[in-house]
Amino acid sequence: MIENIFLALGLVLILEGLVYALAPSLVERFLIALSTLSEENRRLLGLVAMAIGLVMVWAAKALGA
Repeated sequence: MIENIFLALGLVLILEGLVYALAPSLVERFLIALSTLSEENRRLLGLVAMAIGLVMVWAAKALGA
């Protein structure tokens, strides 16, 4: 169980690091655009991202990962 948590966190850090390394100006533009959203919209965006992640994890487990 704990190894799965470390694996998931490691993968997230790899992906985030790649984004910052390969497209730092895109990240900056995204953060500026994100700051223009209301708090409710940012919260909704976070909930949608969590739901998509949950479906992806469920699908991976269902496929045998």
